[in-house]
Amino acid sequence: MWQDSPDPDCPVDQIQAARSIAIQSEVMSQPKLFTLPGSHPGYSVALMLDFKGIDYRRVDLLPVIHKGVLRAVGFGGRTVPALKIGGEKLQGSILIARGLDRLLPDPPLLPGDPGLREAVLGAETFGHDELQHPIRQIIWWLLKRNRDAMMGYLEGSKIGLPAGLAVKTSKPLVELEVRFNNADDENVQAVLAILPDLLDRADAYVREGVLGGKSPNAADFQILPAIRLALTMEDLRPFIEDRPIGEAALRLLPDFPGTLPPGLPDNWLAPLRSGSPETA
Repeated sequence: MWQDSPDPDCPVDQIQAARSIAIQSEVMSQPKLFTLPGSHPGYSVALMLDFKGIDYRRVDLLPVIHKGVLRAVGFGGRTVPALKIGGEKLQGSILIARGLDRLLPDPPLLPGDPGLREAVLGAETFGHDELQHPIRQIIWWLLKRNRDAMMGYLEGSKIGLPAGLAVKTSKPLVELEVRFNNADDENVQAVLAILPDLLDRADAYVREGVLGGKSPNAADFQILPAIRLALTMEDLRPFIEDRPIGEAALRLLPDFPGTLPPGLPDNWLAPLRSGSPETA
């Protein structure tokens, strides 16, 4: 249904317009994004803020330590991304997406068409619930065995101490993250076994026009940073970069910090070889 344009002489419209301006002013002046260097959900929220034209301050935290910092600054949970905006504290990329559309509706993160909107919400949930964590498990498994590679993921971050020192002293933090994320041999091997199916489903979203189009939406911002992080792992990149979802991720995020040299056992990659578009 079309809506009439606001009447500047109508007191109700004047109040609504003033309230909208006040909300936009508050949103623009105060946002603070708490994240971790290289965090794919953190990149998701950063992309949403950029998409809406919101100038914000990024606060980079160290793994493990971030849990206490977030509680100290007033967040109820202990996970990133966390966003202070418009007098609110939001945590989690999906909740932040809904909050941003509520506080600053234009441009919207969800399409207006009901059918496409439902498809985008489904893809967003897939990215958050099924794709996000497996990528995290793989990268922490690799970083435990190659902590020097962390230097690349710290590029552009401001963590309050020299990157070299952070890497040198990172062993206990990395080991705790590996434990917190259940990134052991058994789980990572299991994740690699299901990764071809996850990539096939992500490809389908691109082919169906749910994401990867000219105007990004909430599904793009949820899924593509996870894929882009996966592309920094040299073990995985050959199996992803030529897929529709890999190409979409590289278009949205041509530059992304960090590179992880090969480190996964060769036999663990067998499902990806048999499931790649070239060999299927």
